[in-house]
Amino acid sequence: MTFLRRSLICLALICLGCSAQSLPPDTAKAIERQVRGTYSLPPEVNITVGPRRPSEFPNYDMVTVTLDGGQKKQDFDFLLSKDGKSLLRLSKFDLTKDPYAETMKKIDVKGRPTRGNKDAKVVIVNYDDFECGFCSRMHQNLFPQLFQEYGDRVLFIYKDFPLAEIHPWATHAAVDANCLAAQNTDAYWGFADYIHSHQREVPEGNREIQLAAVDRLALLEGQRYRLDAGRLQGCVKTQNEDAVKASMREADSLGVSATPTMYVNGEKIDGAVPVQELRAVFDRALKEAGVPAPNHSTSASAPTPANVTTPAK
Repeated sequence: MTFLRRSLICLALICLGCSAQSLPPDTAKAIERQVRGTYSLPPEVNITVGPRRPSEFPNYDMVTVTLDGGQKKQDFDFLLSKDGKSLLRLSKFDLTKDPYAETMKKIDVKGRPTRGNKDAKVVIVNYDDFECGFCSRMHQNLFPQLFQEYGDRVLFIYKDFPLAEIHPWATHAAVDANCLAAQNTDAYWGFADYIHSHQREVPEGNREIQLAAVDRLALLEGQRYRLDAGRLQGCVKTQNEDAVKASMREADSLGVSATPTMYVNGEKIDGAVPVQELRAVFDRALKEAGVPAPNHSTSASAPTPANVTTPAK
């Protein structure tokens, strides 16, 4: 019985060894050179080629190529022919899953201020940076123009993605906005409306002066909406960045690298695209949700919805 058990263990180990075989050095080197050359990878990116393992495709095995740039590491699967002469990059799609729905599952909107119909079937999530000029352009297209057109058909949600490396006061502004949102959703949107149309009120140069200007604008919005001044001042002074950083990590996991980046029911829109392109995406999302799109020929004269605030004076 002992002999039989040992034989079975040996057989299992042999099978496991057959499932992943190290590549000949020449083949691994050829794969590395091909990947580096094809994708124009910079020299500081290290490439590691894993062992070959069985794939579901006849005459091909699977190999994983790891790209390590120091701060970020990514794995990519390739198909390698049995004779080691051909390498294929293959993307496999699971047609049983909706990629847009899967994306929306990764976005945490709990507690975020919203604008529009909370029961809307089309949800628009925008990763925003208060110091970004392109974000301001996008914001001014959305509010009030497109929001007038789409009314209660959609729900808008903003999330934080300040590009702190190039925008020195963006993170501070995001924290201040969240301090306002903690007391009043309209105060958050009032701040967003104002700062996106008055970025020049935050002077260039001295960072301390910039941060003081941002705080002043936030506190003015607090006064406008009659918030608890002591609570707001305490929040602004504390500058707790936890929520902002969590939003940034989430955006990173989605592949967001610039602002504005918008998701319309999961469909990604990069940059401050023209209004007509936004309409096309919004209308397609509405159609897929079984909701009629607005009549754009008449919506331009529609009144501003009550919960769209005008900039503070």
